[in-house]
Amino acid sequence: MELSLHEFADGATLAEKLADQVAHRLAAAIKVKGSASLAVSGGSTPKKFFQALSGRKIDWPKVTVTLVDERFVPADSPRSNHLLVKENLLRNEASSAQFIPLFHDRPSVDEAAATATQETASIGNPFDVVILGMGGDGHTASFFPHGNHLSQALDEQGPRCVMPMEAEGADEPRLTFSFSSLTDAGLLVLHIEGEAKKDVLKTAQSGTDEAEMPIRAVLNRATSPVEIYWAP
Repeated sequence: MELSLHEFADGATLAEKLADQVAHRLAAAIKVKGSASLAVSGGSTPKKFFQALSGRKIDWPKVTVTLVDERFVPADSPRSNHLLVKENLLRNEASSAQFIPLFHDRPSVDEAAATATQETASIGNPFDVVILGMGGDGHTASFFPHGNHLSQALDEQGPRCVMPMEAEGADEPRLTFSFSSLTDAGLLVLHIEGEAKKDVLKTAQSGTDEAEMPIRAVLNRATSPVEIYWAP
């Protein structure tokens, strides 16, 4: 698998450079096919990137934004990735983008995942841009170590869909796009910051057990080259 590491002096510089690259890719997709798609991750790491990207001048009404994964919590929950994206990305120039959430108010996470699969099918595939993060336990998207549906989620021959996921380290039930949905993106980025995350990445690269560190599946089996953006 082709991996490219882009290192920056600080998170602010990384955010600006990544925003430039993503905006360029989205604009190029719009020029070619009249629309573009972007799947982003939650957590605290992408806030500066979201804020930078929100100010880029592209044809945002032709961009569809969704989430790589989501917690099974209402959209106004402080733990919601939907809320994070709404407050940090879907503003300024990007306020006119179309957003398709993963959370739906259903009796179970399984039913919510089925609805999310139906609702996101209109985006088309592959995604033009996918931005992944990585946890200290080596999870990415909601591919958590020893998650209850991890093997199905990481199956490269599996369907493009949104899946439910529960795991000891996940706190709430999760909704996540499958491996096959994410890893053939036109631009596939792993955005991480801090020395601790760089150490986790090194550990992941030194082993092969995907159940222990699911990020290994992306690093080793993604169809698209993985662009790693890192800052201290």
